[in-house]
Amino acid sequence: MASGHAPQRPLRDAKPTPRSLEPGGTGLSGCRLGRTAGAPAAQVWAPQCNSMDNCEVPSKKVIEFKPPVYEQRYCFVKNLVNRHGLRKIADLGFGDATLLWMLKYHRCVQYLVGVDIAARPFEWGGGRLSPGVGGYIVPRELDLTITLYRGSAVQKDSRLCGFDLITCIELIEHLDSEDLAKFPEVVFGYFSPGMVVISTPNSEFNPLFPASTFRDPDHRFEWNRTQFQTWALDVAKLYNYSVEFTGVGDPPAGAEHVGYCTQIGVFQKNIAKATESSISEPEEHVPEEHIYEVVYTTSYPSLQQSKYFRLTLSSESVKAIGLMKSRFLRGLRKREGDRVVPLGSCTPQFGLTEAQRAEIEQSPKPYSVGEKFYVPLERLIIYPKVNHLVAGSMEKLRTILAEGLLLNGDQSAVQVELVDYQTQRLFDEHLISPVLESLLGMGQTQGHLGES
Repeated sequence: MASGHAPQRPLRDAKPTPRSLEPGGTGLSGCRLGRTAGAPAAQVWAPQCNSMDNCEVPSKKVIEFKPPVYEQRYCFVKNLVNRHGLRKIADLGFGDATLLWMLKYHRCVQYLVGVDIAARPFEWGGGRLSPGVGGYIVPRELDLTITLYRGSAVQKDSRLCGFDLITCIELIEHLDSEDLAKFPEVVFGYFSPGMVVISTPNSEFNPLFPASTFRDPDHRFEWNRTQFQTWALDVAKLYNYSVEFTGVGDPPAGAEHVGYCTQIGVFQKNIAKATESSISEPEEHVPEEHIYEVVYTTSYPSLQQSKYFRLTLSSESVKAIGLMKSRFLRGLRKREGDRVVPLGSCTPQFGLTEAQRAEIEQSPKPYSVGEKFYVPLERLIIYPKVNHLVAGSMEKLRTILAEGLLLNGDQSAVQVELVDYQTQRLFDEHLISPVLESLLGMGQTQGHLGES
């Protein structure tokens, strides 16, 4: 990523091109590839051509990884986010936004930011970063905002300060020497996130490729493990971070000495107070400095938003009431005064643990009075999804349901019609015992329950 005065260029090989030396590409032209028998994780492929006229024969066999190394890099970040429950994440050099798209499905994530000097507003009118229909039907538990900026990793913008994680996947090798010198001060010193993940090619792996050159013509350098680790340790010490080294893309059998295809440094800010010699601590109040240009932003519906919370709670309650009513109608056998009660259980037999079923069975039972069906709130709140939404608060359940559903006089139970379209269909299809008709006079009322 270049600074503002430098020519714009791709920030990251987000996905390998067909001729790329990056693992996942073929490295050949006009040939189909056949796998060598017994190839390990880093699989060695040899060319198989019907005719040599249009076939390039490389001097070395081609290595292919499954899954491709670019996917392994993204999965590494995904696993890191899950393991630490990270909420605010920024990806510098987001490319085609594949990593951001993968991270948006994580329940812990609440804020995703992408920065790329090549980002164009017309490219981001929606698409896979936008919430789909399912996001409105089943809202997330936590808010999620995604914002994409056009800007450089060596420009300071206060909107990126204080994130949980900043990722730089295949980025630093695109920086010229001037920008590489600025990079640590901006990312570690100014942005000062809790964690930083930097991946970059391991040049020691390159001789295993058909041509021992840079993996991308835009790369300004490619470091070996010693060079990367020396640079990373110096940066970590200067800005009060610790760093661990790992990688993705195992070498083929017999070449283990070259290390991973992609080397990765995971930097974590030291919790202890910085020493006087460290300059990693950001200013307590960073002055607002907005350099980046917003090219796209979207927010997802969530249960933290009142509208979606109420809709979801009402929907889950109606589902639970519907299940109880269905089982109630199937089990009707006797009257108790003006009430009709089932002899069978009204508790679902699937989707609940034994302990949950036992707790529901011990709660007040649903009942009917005339053509009305009542579900006590004390029973409804025990259903796991309903209970989770209101955090076990009966008052919260009662208050919200009273806005959209009908409660009985003392607001202790939800009241619905005993026979609606769905339950009438059960009668029509003879899925409910004929005993119900004799008990409630179904024959005379043609589907409407008789008077109690």
